[in-house]
Amino acid sequence: MTQLSKSRFVAGCQCPKLLWWKVHEPEAPELVPDKVLQDLFDQGALVGELARREFPGGILVDHPHAAIAARLASTQAALEAGAPAIFEASFETGGVFVAVDVLLRDPDGEGFTLIEVKSSSSAKEQHIPDAAVQTWVIRQAGLQVSRVEVMHLNREYRHPGGDAPLFARTDVTAEVEGFLPQVPDLVASLSSMLEGLLPDTPIGLQCFEPYNCVFKDRCWPADPDHIGTLYNNGPKKTVGYMAKGMHSIWDIPAGTRLPDAAQRQLRALKENRLVVEPGLAKALEPFESPLGFLDFETVARAVPVWEGLPPWGAACAQFSYHVERGDGTHSHVGWLAEGPGDPRRELAEQMLEATAGAKRIVTYSAYEKTRIRELQGLVPDLAEGLEELLGKLVDLLPVVRNHVYHPGFQGSFSLKYVLTPLVPELTYQDLVIVDGRLASVEIARLLFVAHRIPVAERDRLRADLLAYCERDTWATVRLMDRLRGLAPEL
Repeated sequence: MTQLSKSRFVAGCQCPKLLWWKVHEPEAPELVPDKVLQDLFDQGALVGELARREFPGGILVDHPHAAIAARLASTQAALEAGAPAIFEASFETGGVFVAVDVLLRDPDGEGFTLIEVKSSSSAKEQHIPDAAVQTWVIRQAGLQVSRVEVMHLNREYRHPGGDAPLFARTDVTAEVEGFLPQVPDLVASLSSMLEGLLPDTPIGLQCFEPYNCVFKDRCWPADPDHIGTLYNNGPKKTVGYMAKGMHSIWDIPAGTRLPDAAQRQLRALKENRLVVEPGLAKALEPFESPLGFLDFETVARAVPVWEGLPPWGAACAQFSYHVERGDGTHSHVGWLAEGPGDPRRELAEQMLEATAGAKRIVTYSAYEKTRIRELQGLVPDLAEGLEELLGKLVDLLPVVRNHVYHPGFQGSFSLKYVLTPLVPELTYQDLVIVDGRLASVEIARLLFVAHRIPVAERDRLRADLLAYCERDTWATVRLMDRLRGLAPEL
Protein backbone atom coordinates (compact mmCIF):
# COMPACT_ATOMS: atom_id res chain seq x y z
CA MET A 1 0.00 0.00 0.00
CA THR A 2 0.96 3.62 -0.46
CA GLN A 3 2.62 4.99 2.64
CA LEU A 4 0.36 7.99 3.17
CA SER A 5 -3.43 8.14 3.33
CA LYS A 6 -5.64 10.92 4.59
CA SER A 7 -5.80 9.36 8.07
CA ARG A 8 -2.04 8.90 8.17
CA PHE A 9 -1.51 12.46 6.95
CA VAL A 10 -3.72 13.74 9.77
CA ALA A 11 -1.78 11.61 12.28
CA GLY A 12 1.48 13.02 10.94
CA CYS A 13 0.18 16.57 11.28
CA GLN A 14 -0.49 15.85 14.95
CA CYS A 15 2.85 14.15 15.65
CA PRO A 16 5.49 12.53 13.39
CA LYS A 17 6.16 9.89 16.06
CA LEU A 18 2.49 8.89 16.05
CA LEU A 19 2.56 8.40 12.29
CA TRP A 20 5.87 6.50 12.39
CA TRP A 21 4.52 4.00 14.91
CA LYS A 22 1.26 3.60 12.95
CA VAL A 23 3.18 2.73 9.79
CA HIS A 24 6.06 0.71 11.24
CA GLU A 25 4.17 -1.01 14.06
CA PRO A 26 0.69 -1.59 12.63
CA GLU A 27 0.15 -4.51 15.02
CA ALA A 28 1.03 -2.46 18.11
CA PRO A 29 -1.34 -3.22 21.00
CA GLU A 30 -2.09 0.49 21.35
CA LEU A 31 -3.66 0.43 17.88
CA VAL A 32 -6.10 -2.37 18.66
CA PRO A 33 -9.44 -0.65 19.33
CA ASP A 34 -11.17 -1.51 22.58
CA LYS A 35 -14.94 -1.88 22.73
CA VAL A 36 -15.49 1.83 23.33
CA LEU A 37 -13.37 2.92 20.37
CA GLN A 38 -14.82 0.22 18.12
CA ASP A 39 -18.28 1.46 19.01
CA LEU A 40 -17.25 4.96 17.91
CA PHE A 41 -16.00 3.51 14.61
CA ASP A 42 -19.27 1.63 14.15
CA GLN A 43 -21.35 4.73 14.83
CA GLY A 44 -19.19 6.71 12.42
CA ALA A 45 -19.81 4.08 9.75
CA LEU A 46 -23.57 4.37 10.33
CA VAL A 47 -23.40 8.15 10.01
CA GLY A 48 -21.50 7.75 6.74
CA GLU A 49 -24.07 5.34 5.39
CA LEU A 50 -26.96 7.67 6.29
CA ALA A 51 -25.14 10.63 4.76
CA ARG A 52 -25.04 8.88 1.38
CA ARG A 53 -28.83 8.76 1.33
CA GLU A 54 -28.81 12.55 1.09
CA PHE A 55 -27.43 12.30 -2.45
CA PRO A 56 -29.78 10.25 -4.67
CA GLY A 57 -28.19 8.62 -7.68
CA GLY A 58 -24.72 8.52 -6.16
CA ILE A 59 -22.36 5.63 -6.93
CA LEU A 60 -20.40 3.85 -4.20
CA VAL A 61 -16.84 2.73 -4.93
CA ASP A 62 -17.26 -0.56 -3.15
CA HIS A 63 -13.84 -2.25 -2.96
CA PRO A 64 -11.57 -2.99 0.01
CA HIS A 65 -9.24 -0.09 0.79
CA ALA A 66 -6.24 -2.29 0.02
CA ALA A 67 -7.50 -2.86 -3.53
CA ILE A 68 -6.22 0.52 -4.70
CA ALA A 69 -6.09 -0.26 -8.41
CA ALA A 70 -9.71 -1.45 -8.41
CA ARG A 71 -10.81 1.60 -6.46
CA LEU A 72 -9.06 3.97 -8.85
CA ALA A 73 -10.58 2.23 -11.88
CA SER A 74 -14.11 2.29 -10.40
CA THR A 75 -13.76 5.96 -9.57
CA GLN A 76 -12.68 6.79 -13.12
CA ALA A 77 -15.62 4.81 -14.52
CA ALA A 78 -18.07 6.69 -12.27
CA LEU A 79 -16.59 10.02 -13.36
CA GLU A 80 -16.89 9.11 -17.03
CA ALA A 81 -20.48 7.96 -16.49
CA GLY A 82 -21.35 11.41 -15.15
CA ALA A 83 -22.45 10.20 -11.71
CA PRO A 84 -23.98 13.10 -9.74
CA ALA A 85 -22.16 11.95 -6.62
CA ILE A 86 -19.44 9.40 -5.93
CA PHE A 87 -19.02 7.89 -2.49
CA GLU A 88 -15.52 6.79 -1.47
CA ALA A 89 -14.14 8.28 -4.71
CA SER A 90 -10.48 7.24 -4.73
CA PHE A 91 -7.41 9.06 -6.02
CA GLU A 92 -3.66 8.66 -5.68
CA THR A 93 -0.94 11.16 -6.42
CA GLY A 94 2.34 12.28 -4.91
CA GLY A 95 2.54 9.13 -2.80
CA VAL A 96 -0.80 9.85 -1.12
CA PHE A 97 -4.01 7.83 -1.47
CA VAL A 98 -7.37 9.32 -0.48
CA ALA A 99 -10.95 8.09 -0.51
CA VAL A 100 -13.45 10.95 -0.45
CA ASP A 101 -16.64 10.48 1.56
CA VAL A 102 -18.77 12.34 -0.98
CA LEU A 103 -17.59 13.87 -4.27
CA LEU A 104 -20.57 15.91 -5.45
CA ARG A 105 -20.70 17.11 -9.05
CA ASP A 106 -21.47 20.82 -9.36
CA PRO A 107 -24.68 21.77 -11.21
CA ASP A 108 -22.66 23.20 -14.12
CA GLY A 109 -20.80 19.90 -14.46
CA GLU A 110 -17.43 21.67 -14.49
CA GLY A 111 -16.27 21.05 -10.94
CA PHE A 112 -16.95 19.21 -7.72
CA THR A 113 -17.77 19.83 -4.09
CA LEU A 114 -15.68 17.70 -1.74
CA ILE A 115 -17.69 16.68 1.30
CA GLU A 116 -16.02 15.16 4.35
CA VAL A 117 -18.59 13.39 6.58
CA LYS A 118 -18.05 13.48 10.34
CA SER A 119 -20.07 12.04 13.20
CA SER A 120 -19.47 15.14 15.34
CA SER A 121 -22.16 17.78 15.76
CA SER A 122 -20.08 20.59 14.24
CA ALA A 123 -17.19 21.26 11.90
CA LYS A 124 -13.93 21.44 13.84
CA GLU A 125 -10.46 22.84 13.27
CA GLN A 126 -8.96 19.36 13.12
CA HIS A 127 -11.13 18.53 10.11
CA ILE A 128 -9.26 21.03 7.93
CA PRO A 129 -6.00 19.08 7.31
CA ASP A 130 -8.12 16.03 6.47
CA ALA A 131 -10.13 17.91 3.85
CA ALA A 132 -7.09 19.80 2.59
CA VAL A 133 -4.98 16.76 1.73
CA GLN A 134 -7.95 15.28 -0.16
CA THR A 135 -8.41 18.52 -2.07
CA TRP A 136 -4.70 18.59 -2.96
CA VAL A 137 -4.69 15.01 -4.23
CA ILE A 138 -7.85 15.48 -6.30
CA ARG A 139 -6.54 18.66 -7.89
CA GLN A 140 -3.25 16.93 -8.63
CA ALA A 141 -5.32 14.27 -10.39
CA GLY A 142 -6.75 16.97 -12.68
CA LEU A 143 -10.20 17.56 -11.19
CA GLN A 144 -11.56 20.96 -10.23
CA VAL A 145 -12.61 21.27 -6.58
CA SER A 146 -14.75 24.39 -6.33
CA ARG A 147 -16.01 23.99 -2.78
CA VAL A 148 -15.17 22.00 0.36
CA GLU A 149 -17.67 21.13 3.07
CA VAL A 150 -17.84 19.22 6.32
CA MET A 151 -21.13 17.34 6.63
CA HIS A 152 -21.88 16.69 10.27
CA LEU A 153 -24.74 15.86 12.58
CA ASN A 154 -27.09 18.75 13.23
CA ARG A 155 -27.14 19.70 16.91
CA GLU A 156 -30.64 21.18 16.43
CA TYR A 157 -32.06 17.82 15.33
CA ARG A 158 -34.38 16.03 17.75
CA HIS A 159 -35.57 12.48 17.22
CA PRO A 160 -37.76 11.54 15.39
CA GLY A 161 -37.22 14.62 13.23
CA GLY A 162 -39.19 17.69 12.34
CA ASP A 163 -38.03 21.11 11.21
CA ALA A 164 -34.33 20.37 11.75
CA PRO A 165 -32.73 17.70 9.51
CA LEU A 166 -30.30 15.11 10.84
CA PHE A 167 -27.36 16.56 8.91
CA ALA A 168 -25.88 20.03 8.50
CA ARG A 169 -23.19 21.10 6.03
CA THR A 170 -20.55 23.69 6.85
CA ASP A 171 -18.56 25.44 4.13
CA VAL A 172 -14.85 25.19 5.00
CA THR A 173 -13.48 26.18 1.59
CA ALA A 174 -11.66 29.27 2.88
CA GLU A 175 -10.02 27.35 5.73
CA VAL A 176 -8.93 24.57 3.38
CA GLU A 177 -7.54 27.01 0.83
CA GLY A 178 -5.57 28.64 3.64
CA PHE A 179 -4.08 25.30 4.69
CA LEU A 180 -3.36 23.98 1.18
CA PRO A 181 0.04 25.70 0.65
CA GLN A 182 1.42 23.61 3.54
CA VAL A 183 0.33 20.27 2.10
CA PRO A 184 3.12 19.59 -0.48
CA ASP A 185 5.88 20.25 2.07
CA LEU A 186 4.08 18.22 4.74
CA VAL A 187 3.65 15.29 2.36
CA ALA A 188 7.35 15.43 1.43
CA SER A 189 8.58 15.73 5.02
CA LEU A 190 6.30 13.00 6.37
CA SER A 191 7.22 10.63 3.52
CA SER A 192 10.92 11.27 4.14
CA MET A 193 10.50 10.82 7.89
CA LEU A 194 8.86 7.42 7.38
CA GLU A 195 11.94 6.19 5.54
CA GLY A 196 14.16 6.81 8.55
CA LEU A 197 14.33 5.87 12.21
CA LEU A 198 11.79 6.87 14.84
CA PRO A 199 11.89 10.69 15.01
CA ASP A 200 12.89 12.39 18.23
CA THR A 201 9.77 14.46 18.78
CA PRO A 202 9.55 16.03 22.25
CA ILE A 203 6.36 15.60 24.25
CA GLY A 204 3.93 18.48 24.18
CA LEU A 205 0.38 19.57 23.54
CA GLN A 206 0.22 17.34 20.45
CA CYS A 207 0.06 14.37 22.83
CA PHE A 208 -3.49 15.49 23.67
CA GLU A 209 -4.72 17.59 20.74
CA PRO A 210 -6.60 17.28 18.54
CA TYR A 211 -6.88 13.69 19.79
CA ASN A 212 -5.42 11.84 22.76
CA CYS A 213 -2.41 9.95 21.42
CA VAL A 214 -2.68 6.19 21.93
CA PHE A 215 1.12 6.03 22.35
CA LYS A 216 1.26 8.68 25.09
CA ASP A 217 2.46 6.23 27.74
CA ARG A 218 5.52 5.43 25.60
CA CYS A 219 6.66 9.03 25.73
CA TRP A 220 5.58 10.50 29.04
CA PRO A 221 7.44 9.73 32.29
CA ALA A 222 5.67 7.49 34.80
CA ASP A 223 6.45 9.92 37.62
CA PRO A 224 3.87 10.25 40.40
CA ASP A 225 5.17 13.76 41.06
CA HIS A 226 5.08 14.90 37.43
CA ILE A 227 3.63 18.36 36.94
CA GLY A 228 0.78 16.76 34.98
CA THR A 229 -0.50 15.16 38.21
CA LEU A 230 -1.19 18.53 39.83
CA TYR A 231 -4.90 19.03 40.53
CA ASN A 232 -6.76 20.99 37.83
CA ASN A 233 -3.75 20.86 35.54
CA GLY A 234 -5.07 20.10 32.07
CA PRO A 235 -2.86 19.59 29.02
CA LYS A 236 -2.40 23.31 28.28
CA LYS A 237 -1.37 24.16 31.85
CA THR A 238 0.88 21.11 32.03
CA VAL A 239 2.70 21.97 28.81
CA GLY A 240 2.89 25.60 29.90
CA TYR A 241 4.64 24.60 33.13
CA MET A 242 7.02 22.33 31.21
CA ALA A 243 7.89 25.14 28.80
CA LYS A 244 9.07 27.10 31.84
CA GLY A 245 11.26 24.21 32.98
CA MET A 246 8.85 22.92 35.64
CA HIS A 247 8.51 19.16 35.10
CA SER A 248 7.84 18.14 38.71
CA ILE A 249 5.32 19.53 41.14
CA TRP A 250 8.32 20.33 43.34
CA ASP A 251 9.59 22.74 40.68
CA ILE A 252 6.65 25.09 41.30
CA PRO A 253 8.01 28.27 42.93
CA ALA A 254 6.86 29.05 46.43
CA GLY A 255 4.08 31.60 46.44
CA THR A 256 2.55 30.43 43.15
CA ARG A 257 -1.22 30.90 43.26
CA LEU A 258 -2.88 27.49 43.18
CA PRO A 259 -6.42 26.21 43.89
CA ASP A 260 -6.98 25.17 47.50
CA ALA A 261 -7.22 21.51 46.46
CA ALA A 262 -3.83 21.74 44.72
CA GLN A 263 -2.26 23.32 47.79
CA ARG A 264 -3.75 20.55 49.90
CA GLN A 265 -2.31 18.03 47.43
CA LEU A 266 1.21 19.48 47.81
CA ARG A 267 0.90 19.40 51.59
CA ALA A 268 -0.25 15.76 51.56
CA LEU A 269 2.59 14.75 49.25
CA LYS A 270 5.22 16.69 51.18
CA GLU A 271 4.13 15.16 54.48
CA ASN A 272 3.25 11.79 52.86
CA ARG A 273 -0.04 11.53 54.71
CA LEU A 274 -3.78 11.93 54.43
CA VAL A 275 -4.81 15.56 54.94
CA VAL A 276 -8.27 16.25 56.37
CA GLU A 277 -9.51 19.80 56.85
CA PRO A 278 -11.29 20.83 60.09
CA GLY A 279 -14.48 21.74 58.18
CA LEU A 280 -15.24 18.17 57.12
CA ALA A 281 -17.73 17.45 59.92
CA LYS A 282 -19.73 20.58 59.15
CA ALA A 283 -19.68 19.80 55.41
CA LEU A 284 -21.25 16.41 56.17
CA GLU A 285 -24.14 17.88 58.17
CA PRO A 286 -26.53 18.15 55.16
CA PHE A 287 -26.21 14.39 54.61
CA GLU A 288 -29.11 13.57 56.91
CA SER A 289 -30.52 10.10 57.48
CA PRO A 290 -32.42 8.25 56.22
CA LEU A 291 -29.84 8.52 53.46
CA GLY A 292 -29.99 7.11 49.94
CA PHE A 293 -27.25 6.72 47.32
CA LEU A 294 -28.08 7.09 43.62
CA ASP A 295 -26.18 6.49 40.40
CA PHE A 296 -27.23 6.47 36.72
CA GLU A 297 -25.80 4.85 33.65
CA THR A 298 -26.70 6.33 30.30
CA VAL A 299 -26.60 5.44 26.64
CA ALA A 300 -25.66 7.90 23.87
CA ARG A 301 -25.90 7.28 20.15
CA ALA A 302 -24.62 9.46 17.33
CA VAL A 303 -27.97 8.95 15.62
CA PRO A 304 -30.53 9.12 18.45
CA VAL A 305 -33.31 6.56 18.70
CA TRP A 306 -35.57 7.91 21.47
CA GLU A 307 -37.93 10.87 21.47
CA GLY A 308 -36.47 14.33 21.90
CA LEU A 309 -32.83 13.28 21.91
CA PRO A 310 -30.23 15.21 19.89
CA PRO A 311 -27.23 13.53 18.24
CA TRP A 312 -25.05 12.08 21.00
CA GLY A 313 -27.72 12.95 23.58
CA ALA A 314 -27.32 10.92 26.78
CA ALA A 315 -30.39 9.08 28.03
CA CYS A 316 -30.79 7.26 31.34
CA ALA A 317 -31.20 3.53 30.92
CA GLN A 318 -30.08 2.18 34.31
CA PHE A 319 -29.94 3.19 37.95
CA SER A 320 -28.66 1.79 41.20
CA TYR A 321 -29.97 2.87 44.57
CA HIS A 322 -28.72 1.95 48.03
CA VAL A 323 -30.58 3.08 51.13
CA GLU A 324 -29.15 3.26 54.62
CA ARG A 325 -31.37 1.70 57.27
CA GLY A 326 -31.54 2.91 60.86
CA ASP A 327 -29.67 -0.15 62.13
CA GLY A 328 -26.68 0.57 59.89
CA THR A 329 -27.53 -2.04 57.26
CA HIS A 330 -28.36 -1.24 53.64
CA SER A 331 -30.83 -2.40 51.03
CA HIS A 332 -30.45 -2.09 47.27
CA VAL A 333 -32.61 -1.58 44.20
CA GLY A 334 -31.11 -2.04 40.74
CA TRP A 335 -32.96 -1.33 37.50
CA LEU A 336 -31.85 -1.81 33.88
CA ALA A 337 -33.85 -1.26 30.71
CA GLU A 338 -34.83 -4.14 28.45
CA GLY A 339 -35.36 -3.98 24.71
CA PRO A 340 -35.00 -1.09 22.25
CA GLY A 341 -38.03 0.90 23.42
CA ASP A 342 -37.63 4.19 25.27
CA PRO A 343 -37.15 3.22 28.96
CA ARG A 344 -37.06 6.66 30.55
CA ARG A 345 -40.65 6.85 31.83
CA GLU A 346 -40.40 3.45 33.50
CA LEU A 347 -36.99 4.33 34.90
CA ALA A 348 -38.39 7.54 36.39
CA GLU A 349 -41.34 5.70 37.93
CA GLN A 350 -39.15 2.98 39.42
CA MET A 351 -36.66 5.52 40.72
CA LEU A 352 -39.32 7.65 42.40
CA GLU A 353 -40.74 4.57 44.09
CA ALA A 354 -37.32 3.41 45.29
CA THR A 355 -36.23 6.80 46.64
CA ALA A 356 -39.52 7.85 48.28
CA GLY A 357 -38.44 7.23 51.89
CA ALA A 358 -35.10 9.03 51.86
CA LYS A 359 -34.52 12.42 53.46
CA ARG A 360 -31.34 13.03 51.50
CA ILE A 361 -29.87 11.21 48.49
CA VAL A 362 -26.13 11.15 47.86
CA THR A 363 -24.65 11.46 44.38
CA TYR A 364 -21.03 11.84 43.34
CA SER A 365 -21.05 14.81 40.91
CA ALA A 366 -23.96 16.78 39.47
CA TYR A 367 -24.53 14.28 36.65
CA GLU A 368 -27.65 12.74 38.15
CA LYS A 369 -29.19 16.18 38.73
CA THR A 370 -28.75 17.03 35.04
CA ARG A 371 -30.32 13.80 33.90
CA ILE A 372 -33.30 14.16 36.28
CA ARG A 373 -34.01 17.66 34.93
CA GLU A 374 -34.10 16.15 31.44
CA LEU A 375 -36.56 13.52 32.63
CA GLN A 376 -38.83 16.29 33.90
CA GLY A 377 -39.20 17.61 30.38
CA LEU A 378 -39.81 14.16 28.95
CA VAL A 379 -42.43 13.00 31.48
CA PRO A 380 -44.15 16.20 32.65
CA ASP A 381 -46.76 14.33 34.67
CA LEU A 382 -43.90 13.12 36.91
CA ALA A 383 -42.21 16.54 37.03
CA GLU A 384 -43.45 17.34 40.55
CA GLY A 385 -42.15 14.09 42.00
CA LEU A 386 -38.86 14.54 40.17
CA GLU A 387 -38.58 18.09 41.53
CA GLU A 388 -39.00 16.71 45.03
CA LEU A 389 -36.29 14.18 44.27
CA LEU A 390 -33.98 16.97 43.05
CA GLY A 391 -34.48 18.74 46.36
CA LYS A 392 -33.14 15.69 48.20
CA LEU A 393 -29.88 15.39 46.24
CA VAL A 394 -26.59 16.18 47.97
CA ASP A 395 -23.30 15.96 46.10
CA LEU A 396 -20.41 14.27 47.92
CA LEU A 397 -17.75 15.22 45.36
CA PRO A 398 -17.21 18.83 46.52
CA VAL A 399 -17.04 17.65 50.13
CA VAL A 400 -14.10 15.42 49.27
CA ARG A 401 -12.45 17.95 46.98
CA ASN A 402 -12.69 20.76 49.55
CA HIS A 403 -11.70 18.84 52.67
CA VAL A 404 -9.67 15.68 51.97
CA TYR A 405 -6.55 14.73 50.06
CA HIS A 406 -4.58 11.48 50.01
CA PRO A 407 -1.31 11.14 48.07
CA GLY A 408 -2.91 8.25 46.19
CA PHE A 409 -5.49 10.54 44.55
CA GLN A 410 -2.91 11.45 41.88
CA GLY A 411 -4.49 14.86 41.39
CA SER A 412 -7.96 13.46 40.61
CA PHE A 413 -11.19 13.44 42.59
CA SER A 414 -13.04 10.96 40.42
CA LEU A 415 -14.72 8.25 42.48
CA LYS A 416 -12.34 5.46 41.56
CA TYR A 417 -9.22 7.54 42.27
CA VAL A 418 -10.60 8.57 45.65
CA LEU A 419 -11.98 5.15 46.60
CA THR A 420 -8.80 3.09 46.37
CA PRO A 421 -6.74 5.17 48.86
CA LEU A 422 -9.62 5.78 51.29
CA VAL A 423 -11.39 2.40 51.09
CA PRO A 424 -8.63 0.06 49.85
CA GLU A 425 -10.56 -3.11 50.62
CA LEU A 426 -13.24 -2.21 48.07
CA THR A 427 -12.22 -2.46 44.41
CA TYR A 428 -13.70 -2.98 40.96
CA GLN A 429 -11.18 -5.68 40.05
CA ASP A 430 -13.66 -8.54 40.37
CA LEU A 431 -16.03 -6.95 37.83
CA VAL A 432 -16.14 -7.44 34.08
CA ILE A 433 -17.29 -3.86 33.44
CA VAL A 434 -15.17 -1.33 35.29
CA ASP A 435 -15.95 2.11 33.85
CA GLY A 436 -18.91 4.16 32.70
CA ARG A 437 -17.86 4.51 29.07
CA LEU A 438 -17.79 0.74 28.61
CA ALA A 439 -21.05 0.42 30.52
CA SER A 440 -22.71 2.85 28.09
CA VAL A 441 -21.50 0.88 25.08
CA GLU A 442 -22.60 -2.41 26.59
CA ILE A 443 -26.04 -1.03 27.45
CA ALA A 444 -26.44 0.00 23.81
CA ARG A 445 -25.43 -3.48 22.72
CA LEU A 446 -27.87 -5.08 25.15
CA LEU A 447 -30.77 -2.86 24.11
CA PHE A 448 -30.30 -2.48 20.37
CA VAL A 449 -28.58 -5.62 19.09
CA ALA A 450 -29.67 -8.18 21.68
CA HIS A 451 -31.12 -10.33 18.90
CA ARG A 452 -27.55 -10.92 17.68
CA ILE A 453 -26.31 -12.05 21.09
CA PRO A 454 -26.78 -15.63 22.37
CA VAL A 455 -29.19 -15.80 25.30
CA ALA A 456 -26.54 -16.97 27.78
CA GLU A 457 -24.20 -14.14 26.82
CA ARG A 458 -27.06 -11.65 27.01
CA ASP A 459 -27.88 -12.79 30.54
CA ARG A 460 -24.22 -12.48 31.55
CA LEU A 461 -24.03 -8.99 30.06
CA ARG A 462 -27.11 -7.89 31.94
CA ALA A 463 -25.70 -9.27 35.19
CA ASP A 464 -22.37 -7.53 34.56
CA LEU A 465 -24.08 -4.17 34.00
CA LEU A 466 -26.19 -4.50 37.14
CA ALA A 467 -23.11 -5.45 39.16
CA TYR A 468 -21.13 -2.45 37.90
CA CYS A 469 -23.82 0.11 38.65
CA GLU A 470 -24.46 -1.42 42.08
CA ARG A 471 -20.73 -1.20 42.85
CA ASP A 472 -20.76 2.52 42.06
CA THR A 473 -23.43 3.27 44.68
CA TRP A 474 -21.90 0.86 47.18
CA ALA A 475 -18.57 2.64 46.68
CA THR A 476 -20.31 5.90 47.60
CA VAL A 477 -21.82 4.24 50.68
CA ARG A 478 -18.41 3.07 51.83
CA LEU A 479 -16.81 6.41 51.02
CA MET A 480 -19.45 8.16 53.11
CA ASP A 481 -18.72 5.83 56.03
CA ARG A 482 -15.01 6.58 55.73
CA LEU A 483 -15.58 10.34 55.70
CA ARG A 484 -17.79 10.11 58.77
CA GLY A 485 -15.02 8.20 60.45
CA LEU A 486 -12.44 10.84 59.55
CA ALA A 487 -14.50 13.79 60.78
CA PRO A 488 -14.48 12.90 64.55
CA GLU A 489 -10.68 12.44 64.40
CA LEU A 490 -10.40 16.20 64.16
